[in-house]
Amino acid sequence: MIKKTISLKCCAKELFGSLLDIIYPPRCPVCMEFLSNGDRWNNNSSKSICWKCRANFQKISSPLCPICGVPFTSGEKDNHLCEDCLRKRPFYDKIAAPYLYKGTIVTAIHKFKYGQKRVLADYLGPLLAGFAVCLFTEIDNAIIIPVPLHPKRLRERGFNQSLLLARYVANELKTGLDFLSLIRVRYTSPQTGLIKNERKKNVRGAFKVINTDAVKGKMIFIIDDVATTGNTLNECARTLKMAGCKEVFCLALARTPGP
Repeated sequence: MIKKTISLKCCAKELFGSLLDIIYPPRCPVCMEFLSNGDRWNNNSSKSICWKCRANFQKISSPLCPICGVPFTSGEKDNHLCEDCLRKRPFYDKIAAPYLYKGTIVTAIHKFKYGQKRVLADYLGPLLAGFAVCLFTEIDNAIIIPVPLHPKRLRERGFNQSLLLARYVANELKTGLDFLSLIRVRYTSPQTGLIKNERKKNVRGAFKVINTDAVKGKMIFIIDDVATTGNTLNECARTLKMAGCKEVFCLALARTPGP
């Protein structure tokens, strides 16, 4: 009787969803074009991006820096350290991202982050989570930490986009999610538009670990939406390593192109 009731509820839900799609045809949240049946992802129109937008997501490939993950545009085929990492090793152990911050994904991230399109987390989150599973096969004593927002910025935006992505990564890696131990204690200007040295100064001392026991001896995965110069991620890593964590790996959905 219980199974029959559940089955009827599922059928009613599917019927209601189909009816809703007829009255309000689903659109791609990136380009706002109407979605066809072939565009549907996991048979859920609310988690779909059209095939044209998806096809324009540019995957990162070698050559790139094995530490900061910046992709090179030179003719060399092998990975090699970039000039910045050769001069001074960052505090994080590695930055990795599946996509180049170029093309349609820029629009997707902007709409997700600034346009209140939180539904995009349901598509972008699994993409980052799938990338993380392929990249890290052995995980021991690890926790996921999203890059924190200052309370003022959180009130302005209404949500932390890094936390929404981090939930999918934590679920896929089957590890803990901690969004309380690392906090942002200083309100900073947006990194966009600042030159290299200004970006470093802007985030210096902006973070604090309030629960050292939670991170001590742990492998930490820091999650962010975009890695540009890597200064924000590096400052998070510096703060976490000072608190006693073992390793810090940074995962971002997209990485800006290198020189």
